[in-house]
Amino acid sequence: MAENTSPNPALIVIVKKRKNGHGGHHGGAWKVAYADFVTALMALFIVLWLVNTNQAVRDAVSGYFKDPRGYGKEKGTTMTGITKEPPKPVVEVTKQDMNDLKKKIEEAMKRLPELNKLKNQVEITITNEGLRIELLETDKGAFFESGSPHPTRFGQELMELLAVELGKLENYVMIEGHTDSKPYVSPTGYSNWELSADRANAARRIMQATGLRSEQVSEVRGYADQQLRKPQDPADPSNRRISLIVKFLGAHR
Repeated sequence: MAENTSPNPALIVIVKKRKNGHGGHHGGAWKVAYADFVTALMALFIVLWLVNTNQAVRDAVSGYFKDPRGYGKEKGTTMTGITKEPPKPVVEVTKQDMNDLKKKIEEAMKRLPELNKLKNQVEITITNEGLRIELLETDKGAFFESGSPHPTRFGQELMELLAVELGKLENYVMIEGHTDSKPYVSPTGYSNWELSADRANAARRIMQATGLRSEQVSEVRGYADQQLRKPQDPADPSNRRISLIVKFLGAHR
């Protein structure tokens, strides 16, 4: 029992001595330091990943932080999707306006320095479906690497440019992939069917990352060699192509 040193005999003062010491596991401070380290490490990995990705992915990531809630992709808003230019109002292009759209796209493509060498490989026509833009391959490959679904640098640049222009429209877009009749030899069974579909999907991914809204693409099709551009010459390299069809306003998806 502690000694009663109080001047008041009825009041007992108790002195309790406490031993100095650390709390369990240093009081948890190490957890905060560890969390900071992991966060910094994750940020470093993200930066290293972005440095090694292509421009389309960087634009998509940039677009997310500019519009994280995705309002720009919602139909009925006045904003287009992720583009390299500031968002602009969505325009409705009718059947009567298709010729003006054709001229506008042709003017935009003239900004690409390499187009003069490949101007005969881009064909724009107005059909019963809508405005058809065809990227025709050469024997050496113009827009895609030979026998591959991977676009060339110029192919990607042209698709990004077209995506910016078409992303301003209300009209639906259909993307088709076509090949020539030469059989695609692969030990894994990969054929012209897969190649045509993979190229069409590669074009879709690039264009949705740089201009087209997600709901704007109505169909993606791979036709292999079933719809030859030159049926009289099924091996002609121009049969290998990507077709973008801007549908007439009001056309069914």
